Amino acid sequence: MTATLAPGRAETPPHAPGSPARRRRGSAARRRRWSIALMLAPTLLGLAVFFVYPLVANLYFSFTRYDLVSAPQWNGFSNYVYLFTKDPRIVTAALNTLWFVVILVPIRIVCSLAVAGLLLRARSAGGIWRTIFYLPALVPPVASVVAFVFLFNPGTGPVNLVLKSLGIPGPLWFNDPALAKPSLVLLGVWVMGDVMIILLAALLNVPRDQYEAASLDGANGVQKVRYVTIPSIAPVLLFALVTGMIAALQYFTEAAVASGVASGRSGAASGGLAADIGYPEDSLLTYTQWLYVRGFANFQLGYAAAMAVVLFVVASVFVALLLRKSRAFSPEDFS
Repeated sequence: MTATLAPGRAETPPHAPGSPARRRRGSAARRRRWSIALMLAPTLLGLAVFFVYPLVANLYFSFTRYDLVSAPQWNGFSNYVYLFTKDPRIVTAALNTLWFVVILVPIRIVCSLAVAGLLLRARSAGGIWRTIFYLPALVPPVASVVAFVFLFNPGTGPVNLVLKSLGIPGPLWFNDPALAKPSLVLLGVWVMGDVMIILLAALLNVPRDQYEAASLDGANGVQKVRYVTIPSIAPVLLFALVTGMIAALQYFTEAAVASGVASGRSGAASGGLAADIGYPEDSLLTYTQWLYVRGFANFQLGYAAAMAVVLFVVASVFVALLLRKSRAFSPEDFS
């Protein structure tokens, strides 16, 4: 029996525009999009308020003369011209920061990898040793710096007292411009637990059968590290390198506290951070310290904003270069 359509009405194909089925699918798709937008709304709102707006506002202030009291006054590229041509301490601050990026970051990663490898081989009390090596990372940065400056005090510090008992003259450590930055590197190695625990987790995930295959092929310990371990944990190494580089570009607390404590002056009594900044002889003056002083000690917020923009651009370029060169971390390049 054949169904008969009403006169003047034609059957609408289900996929034709305007068909009921197509309208229902379109309505369902819109509901899904609205549901996704509502779920993303808190995150997007947070990004807009706490990232996008401050970034845009900072970029605007970098083209103004602003002191937090009076209204910003537009002065074009004057802040950037002064930054690149006339600031008397910006070169020293930038070079010190670059020193921490080039020296501190690789040393922390290498030492963390070495300790993680040793902990991986620990047969007994492995959990206790992991805790011991990780605990310094939980110490607040200010407390760890104060403790280190005390330990390496030239006159009364335990380190120099031990060296003196061995007949070795103790150096000035944080009071010597040549040793101040290496002393902070020692501190960075001591608190390497955050990097070490990540690398240890990566090493635990390296397949054991790859080491067995390498042994059957006659590979020694160094070759196993080069051709098995490093390629397997390459993404984690890249992550540690990128995050460490960003942290070094913003190196502030450790250098500032070390300068203040080693100088022997109270920050509040001597005029705050600006009085002790860079001690000794600007050897610990970093870019972010100088930014803080220009912005919040000298109330040159417009100039500080320009410095922040330059720092953001430099960090972005460094990260982009690292990610572009990340093929060097792929297994093919180790074969």
